Amino acid sequence: MRLGNLEIEIIIALFLVLTALWTVMARSLLRAAIGLALTSAMLTVMMYKLNAPLAAVFELSVCSGLISVIFITTISLTQPLTWAEIYEHERERLSRFRPLPFIILLLGLFFWLVKVDLALPTVVAEKVTDVRVVLWSLRQLDLVGQIICLLAGAFGVTILFKAWRGK
Repeated sequence: MRLGNLEIEIIIALFLVLTALWTVMARSLLRAAIGLALTSAMLTVMMYKLNAPLAAVFELSVCSGLISVIFITTISLTQPLTWAEIYEHERERLSRFRPLPFIILLLGLFFWLVKVDLALPTVVAEKVTDVRVVLWSLRQLDLVGQIICLLAGAFGVTILFKAWRGK
């Protein structure tokens, strides 16, 4: 029995929903991070099936790869806080953000009185179907940004492991 395109897309969507539910319902942070990687991988497959290979490549490399490695590493290296530490942390955080509503209110009042025009110009995108042309000619800055993010994550994990090993 051969499955059609619609049946395959329904199966992928079902797996996407199941992995997302598993991620949200997981009690362990480590399992949730692994579930997030699986959900991202399923989303990558769906993007590729929907003729968005460029988005699929970025989703797979950044979300399923780098972000998951950073989450798993961070979860593995941290110690859980006690209730007293959590309470003290929250109290300090709330005291830092106490003036924030007043600042937002003053900025809103300023923008309302001054009537600042925040309209940004729109750019019409040209239709290019070749992924190689888009990636290497039109989206070079995005590619460089992704490479910098991947290298920063790799170096960050390396530094974390060196610091952890030193203790």
